[in-house]
Amino acid sequence: MLTATARCQTPHADKYIQQLCKHFGHKIDASYADGHGECRFSCGTAKMDAGAENLAIEVEAADAEGLKDTKHVIESHLIRFAFRENLQPLAWQG
Repeated sequence: MLTATARCQTPHADKYIQQLCKHFGHKIDASYADGHGECRFSCGTAKMDAGAENLAIEVEAADAEGLKDTKHVIESHLIRFAFRENLQPLAWQG
């Protein structure tokens, strides 16, 4: 499995995780509990954890294309949901 991680500075991390899981939960297997969320797409899995001032994201996929797609879908939706904060593209590691 290939993995990549990113961190996003925001005081609203828990809210965004809930929003992402609820949004995707209509179409895929997604879960949220106590500041942790997981979204299991056909291309890969995204795990998210809320801190007091940041959102940590780890994505994993079987291949490079799946990893790219999973990063894109999580990042694009996060930026859209956090429009009031004017978030910039994430700096992915890995």
